[in-house]
Amino acid sequence: METTGTDAPPLPTAAVADAAVRLGIPVAAAPVALLPLLPGRPFHGPAAPVTHLGSVDVLLETIDDAPPGAVLVVDNGGRRDEACVGDLMLLEAREAGLAGAVIWGLHRDTAQLREIGLPLFSLGANPFGPRRVPPAGAAMRSAMLDGAAVTPGDWIVADDDGVLVVGADRRDELFAEARRIQTVEGAQSERMRAGTSLRAQLDFTRYRELQAADPSLTLRRYLAETGGAIET
Repeated sequence: METTGTDAPPLPTAAVADAAVRLGIPVAAAPVALLPLLPGRPFHGPAAPVTHLGSVDVLLETIDDAPPGAVLVVDNGGRRDEACVGDLMLLEAREAGLAGAVIWGLHRDTAQLREIGLPLFSLGANPFGPRRVPPAGAAMRSAMLDGAAVTPGDWIVADDDGVLVVGADRRDELFAEARRIQTVEGAQSERMRAGTSLRAQLDFTRYRELQAADPSLTLRRYLAETGGAIET
């Protein structure tokens, strides 16, 4: 069984997405407007979501309760008039052992955040923090990344291609298939670098012959039947 532990290396989001398509498992993608502050720093972990209401106390509560290796997910409604996290909050998250942060909103203290080194996705930067009066109340332990809902029990997978939200249902199966796809494609890449084209590896000539005889045959079905990994 595939481990989903935080000690396992992060899976590429592309492999997870391909596995989701192949197995028919719903996986939500965060908006492509979210961009990494530190490219080349993939991360994953259980979601620690919270809705930001204008005060840092709910963020501190979420960090306080999050297990090591969790990913802080902050919903600030996609606001572009204020930053909702900065250097102190992400340094606190790093020191608490969190793996990264995803902010549906803006950050600030960009230079310090690069020095802190905690991987972060956000909509960009703004020097102003919240200037509204926050309401009193308990932290809302859920988040919306635009149309992608994040709740406790979800798993975040993030790299330079984007952010995926993976639910608990069939997650081990999904990750096992993603790991298999990653292994197959890695081997294909190595053989290509050694001089064997991808067309030769996939026996693309045979596929074209079969497809000519059966126009309903798709490359995706052919790959699934022959153990290929790339998706179309």
